[in-house]
Amino acid sequence: MAAGCAGRPELPILEQTGSRTAARTATRLEALLPADVLLVGEQHDAPEHHELEQQIVSSLASRGLLAAVALEMAEVGVSTAQLKPSSTEDQARRALKWDDKSWPWADYGPAVMTAVRAGVPVLGANLPRDQMPASMNDSKLDAQLPGPALKAQQQGIRIGHCNLLPESQITPMTRIQIAKDITMADTVHQLLLPGKTVVLLTGNGHADRTLGVPQHLRADVKAKSLQLRAGDGDATDRPDAFDGIWPTPALPETDYCAELKAQWPAAGK
Repeated sequence: MAAGCAGRPELPILEQTGSRTAARTATRLEALLPADVLLVGEQHDAPEHHELEQQIVSSLASRGLLAAVALEMAEVGVSTAQLKPSSTEDQARRALKWDDKSWPWADYGPAVMTAVRAGVPVLGANLPRDQMPASMNDSKLDAQLPGPALKAQQQGIRIGHCNLLPESQITPMTRIQIAKDITMADTVHQLLLPGKTVVLLTGNGHADRTLGVPQHLRADVKAKSLQLRAGDGDATDRPDAFDGIWPTPALPETDYCAELKAQWPAAGK
């Protein structure tokens, strides 16, 4: 009976790792290991990316190699560390103070619960919203990236907001991006375990080796960055930006700029 109860939490992991696609993911994952931290960069609205994230977490957990899962999708200070492997999804959501409107639980729940079932902690890694105003005014953040990388980040903010932001907002918004990267890097540092891998689930921009979180990791941390790329989206001509690129099918075309203009009607004039 005790063995049966102890084994039950492992079932979701074993079921997932037994599938053909999960086996392929495990094989591709080998090319990125060993690593102290694996940064998995996603396109947030790509369903295939969330499936791959679950498979990555599952593969590492089933082999006893998963140190922790850190999330851009939750703020620092929240964790599932106190949960039992048999905890429910509702308990996990409450522990992470999950914002379902911004980050649908249906997308991230499978990866989170795979870690929980394996007894591996899942932690928020993002900059708290209430710290963003201070970051916008913190000029010291401008010096946290080399000059060319800082300019690239600023250009990314312009393009990412469809050139709708006033130029006066580019520097403050870039500082928030840098502060987020620093916060995620600090979180990763706290989770490192010898011989195991911390997985950080985040957007592609944060996983970029030349601009994002890797810029703020200690030199002794062996980090690998993986880009999950839907079609030709987020393609970069910088070969050193990622250690691996896993293509997934293209998504239906969406005019994100039209959506943004609808939210910011004054900005489009």
